[in-house]
Parts: sequence; C-alpha cells; structure tokens
Amino acid sequence: MTQTQAEPKIYTFDEFIEWYPEQSEVRYELHDGVIVEMPKPTGEHSDLAGFLIE
Repeated sequence: MTQTQAEPKIYTFDEFIEWYPEQSEVRYELHDGVIVEMPKPTGEHSDLAGFLIE
C-alpha cells in the first residue's frame, strides 16, 4: 500500500503576510510559496543577530 502526500498550499507574499500570526514566538519564512517554520537561532548566531538588530 502506498501513501500519497498532499501537495502543500502555495501562498503568495500577500497571503503570507495576512496569515503571519502576531506576537508569535515562532519564526516563519516563505520559500517558493510554502510556509516554513524556522528554528530559533542559538549560541553565537543568536548573539550576532541581537548585535545587528541593536
């Protein structure tokens, strides 16, 4: 028996912005129309990102 995987919904940038949850602790990015959950940066990467934002 073979399982078929459902095709992911393809979002436009405007749909992604409308969908994006406010006050979310989770980061998301749009890759070729697919919404992808991004892991939180850790260690030196997090420190550098914090420095760049300041």
